Amino acid sequence: NNASDPWSSWNVGKSGNWDNGNAVDSWATKPESAAGQRNSASNNWETAATFGHPQAYQGPAAADDDDWDDDWDDPKSTSPSYLGYKETEASEAGGVQRGNSRAAAMKLPLNKFPGFAKPGMEQYLLAKQLAKPKEKIPIIIGDYGPMWVYPTSTFDCVVADPKKGSKMYGLKSYIEYQLTCTNTNRSVNHRYKHFDWLYERLLVKFGLAIPIPSLPDKQVTGRFEEEFIKMRMERLQAWMTRMCRHPVVSESEVFQQFLNFRDEKEWKTGKRKAEKDETVGVMIFSTMEPEAPDLDMVEIEQKCDAVGRFTKAMDDGVRELLTVGQEHWKRCTGPLPKEYQKIGKALQSLALVFSTSGYQGESDLNGAITEAGKTYEEIASLVADQPKKDLHFLMETNHEYKGFLGCFPDIIGAHKGAIERVKESDKLVATSKITPQDKQNMVKRVSTMAYALQAEMNHFHSNRIYDYNSVIRLYLEQQAQFYETIAQKLRQALSRFPVM
Repeated sequence: NNASDPWSSWNVGKSGNWDNGNAVDSWATKPESAAGQRNSASNNWETAATFGHPQAYQGPAAADDDDWDDDWDDPKSTSPSYLGYKETEASEAGGVQRGNSRAAAMKLPLNKFPGFAKPGMEQYLLAKQLAKPKEKIPIIIGDYGPMWVYPTSTFDCVVADPKKGSKMYGLKSYIEYQLTCTNTNRSVNHRYKHFDWLYERLLVKFGLAIPIPSLPDKQVTGRFEEEFIKMRMERLQAWMTRMCRHPVVSESEVFQQFLNFRDEKEWKTGKRKAEKDETVGVMIFSTMEPEAPDLDMVEIEQKCDAVGRFTKAMDDGVRELLTVGQEHWKRCTGPLPKEYQKIGKALQSLALVFSTSGYQGESDLNGAITEAGKTYEEIASLVADQPKKDLHFLMETNHEYKGFLGCFPDIIGAHKGAIERVKESDKLVATSKITPQDKQNMVKRVSTMAYALQAEMNHFHSNRIYDYNSVIRLYLEQQAQFYETIAQKLRQALSRFPVM
């Protein structure tokens, strides 16, 4: 499959990522119980607040934590140019592979974690009685349909103050970022690979219900250059803001622990606990409790197909805008400024020729032409700098959404797979491989999955409307200001010419 297009192997008419083999045989062994419970601690917000504003904890000691010995920023993976959107890369728009840098990661890791293997779906659908996890994810009916329950107070996480550190007596170096929650004003420090660990845990836990966009790419060379560090920090900030904005992810124990650990011991304990969490993959749906009647299978399938059609169409639209934006960026930073420079130099050359005529009455004209030439050179600089003021933000937003949309094939595939299992259940009841009660439980649990999908889409749409309204308004405002500046410079150049 084309790694840059997670939709290439997905088809809404098929049962997601499931085999087309003997479906009845694959159901022969029924799990009797769901995955084990998760021993979740209470919310860390109140605990963190009681510690005031201590000095930022410097993160886990690399030398004492064997699991962190591998440096994930080493040259094990390639990464294209990070300097804006200047070069043509397979990943589109400057090689910032926000959505598809880990398209494979959305395919490869999922099967190696509990709950993501194919039996995991049956484990959820056919469990006689689901274990009662301590964590609960309610789903309520709002003005626009099913929705997650949002916390009464929101918070953001500020990523700042990158500092270079080292380990192994200076043989390995890394960049560490300070993270400060706006609700506690406490700070912790994390390296990029700690973010990568969090990304993997969130993907494993929520990846079949909630799109978890990938992190900015790893880098082979130039990891300690100022511009790269600034760009990576900006993208880590955007990723953390997205996670903080999500009502389920932001309240999860693993995310709270990542932001609020107080010392190395607490970090290690929370890390080990998160890695042993069994409420992952499809079992995340066992924690969800819709406050609404069960849906019928026809409605469930229709809603799943509608999500598939929209997200696929939006993915196409986002990719098209990224392609056009990259072309425009290249034109604004390459050929177009050069054309303005050529016009400016040609005008100044003409004025220089005119000045050799010896005719005394043309000095005003020659001066005006020279200034017009300089104006065009100034315009060339404005054109080259403008994409950083407007197109950059439009491209970054589209990269973020490409990352979100790249997660949906797996999400929809899981839902389609569950729907197909329910469709096959009549045969299994007829052959006494499952009971009618088993089938009833299956329908109820697939209904829960459908409510979760609708709740996530309502969250997705509300963010999409806000984000694109904001970024396109900014783009148009900056473009208007850009052309007004150019018009002002041209009028000023025009005013120098004598009226004949």
